[in-house]
Amino acid sequence: MSLEGVADLPLHDGHVPSWLIELMRRLSRAVAEVIVMEYGPEELVRRLASPLWFQAFNNLIGMDWDSSGSTTVTMAVLREALGEGDLGVMVLGGKGRRARRIPLEVPVAVERLGLPDSYVRVLERASRLAAKVDSALLQDGYQIYHHSLVVSEDGTWCVVQQGMNVERRLARRYHWLSSRVTCFVEEPHAAIACSRRGVALNLVARESRGARSTILDLLQERPAKLTRMIGEALRMIRGEQGLDRWLGVSPTGIAIVDARARLEYYRPLKLTRSMLKALRTAYELKPRSLEEAILVRGLGPETVRALALVADVIYGEPPSTRDPVTHPLDPFKYAYAFGGKDGVPYPVKRELMEEVVSLLEEAVARARIGDHERLKALARLRRLAARLNP
Repeated sequence: MSLEGVADLPLHDGHVPSWLIELMRRLSRAVAEVIVMEYGPEELVRRLASPLWFQAFNNLIGMDWDSSGSTTVTMAVLREALGEGDLGVMVLGGKGRRARRIPLEVPVAVERLGLPDSYVRVLERASRLAAKVDSALLQDGYQIYHHSLVVSEDGTWCVVQQGMNVERRLARRYHWLSSRVTCFVEEPHAAIACSRRGVALNLVARESRGARSTILDLLQERPAKLTRMIGEALRMIRGEQGLDRWLGVSPTGIAIVDARARLEYYRPLKLTRSMLKALRTAYELKPRSLEEAILVRGLGPETVRALALVADVIYGEPPSTRDPVTHPLDPFKYAYAFGGKDGVPYPVKRELMEEVVSLLEEAVARARIGDHERLKALARLRRLAARLNP
């Protein structure tokens, strides 16, 4: 599985009935056990980092094939199914307040999975950076509201998080995988899947290296000087032209770049007390990298956008506006396994789902007995798969 990235999903209302939740939990557990038994716990983590496999798994357990709930419900069900790590995998975080509990849950997971104590810092940092990158350095119009961290006993981790665009009534899902992240602030997604493309402030793009370097340099400037430059840039996007503009130079003496074609993206933007406080904090801390910088308390999307504006129109280092989408996906066919909660392509076939769950649980139980019985059990699974997908 090599696809990691983003998927767009419409926001759906409604709830999942309790009987379906229980079947989802049992089926999730059975599927997870088969994968762990055959390939190891780390393989389950890698598969969850693939938006195609994730969506297929979501469809298989009976969730709507195109719903934003495919992330929140599936991760909640899987978290419960995996329990306290007896399969060598744990799901931390979740939707809303649960996501903010990850710093408390990480030490517990590290202990239960038998990982070195040093992994507490590794996992906490990965979780924080993934959340900050997809909210501040990649500004695509989606506000993160769900954040899950999945970790295996060998230290492999993935992040599955989702953002919401209320105006478009769409959700976008972001996948991260530890083995594919060589740098948190440059092309951190190995692949990105989405049904739509748009314009984004994409500071994690490779072509944004100059902008990222300039932003880091700006954070070393005294806040008073930096706020003057931000003010000048804001006057430019409002169409105001001062003496410096007529002279053709910026307050720093560098020629101002005509970036009118890109300026509209920075609206609305204004200097706020929280932004000034974040700039002062960053100046005092002197971050050595952009990864350190975005973890500065208060340095959020608006402050990053202001710094990107200065880098763009004053220093001539424009950030990329490329929406980082590489793979359109349509895993609808997997919804035909048992149907979907909302009746698409048809209502969930409860009796068939219960039968399959029982067969899977029996096969897993038999697989534990020994190699001979294990082969027979897996053969039954293959015959069952052939019957479901003729």
